[in-house]
Amino acid sequence: MRALRYTLGSPYARGVRVLLHELDLEYEHQAELTTPSVEERASASPTLQVPTFWDDGRILWESSLIAEYLLTTYPPATKGAGLLAPTIARPGQEWEDRLTFATIQTLGTAATTISQMLWTGFRWQDNDYLTRGQERLPHLLGWLEARLPDADSGFFGDSVSAQDIFLTCHLGFIANRPLELALREQDHPRIAALCHRMEARPSFTDNPILWWDPDVVGYGPDGRTPLYAKS
Repeated sequence: MRALRYTLGSPYARGVRVLLHELDLEYEHQAELTTPSVEERASASPTLQVPTFWDDGRILWESSLIAEYLLTTYPPATKGAGLLAPTIARPGQEWEDRLTFATIQTLGTAATTISQMLWTGFRWQDNDYLTRGQERLPHLLGWLEARLPDADSGFFGDSVSAQDIFLTCHLGFIANRPLELALREQDHPRIAALCHRMEARPSFTDNPILWWDPDVVGYGPDGRTPLYAKS
């Protein structure tokens, strides 16, 4: 059995779903709109987190680990321009590539923490810790921008890497949440071009990022249009 439990708006889960699509792997979707009880989450993972992935008796959590497992267990048959890179890190560049992935996930953590706190009523502008998270974003984006060779390449050149996928998912999350975070695409043209290319791929269009704010209670028949609680 292969299954993925995830919340609909999670950028980490979207990254895993895109990878599963790129690898042409079928799986059971266990989608959640909101966070279930501690007991329900603990039945799957001691971290109480999603995504959680089941594959042939193995249970994994943490999206970075799931991504590495997928590429190790189900490596793409071919590689080249526009195709999925077969590893998280390239031979001879293991630490550089892993550092890039870790930095992308740090960006995701900053954004999702701000989002979760907004859900509980705290805007980042009103909290010193959240403000520091917001202040990280331009530094993270500037560092990542400098590691892209040019506006036509991803982090692994002309192959599509897990780094490309997860950065696009995290920035899509920010763009589709009322977080009041300015990404300033004009300051990061290589990243903007990368995200534009990635969002046009079938693996992304079939696994869209969903608009969400604290009043969303579901999605319409198209699976994308948010439905709001009646006042």
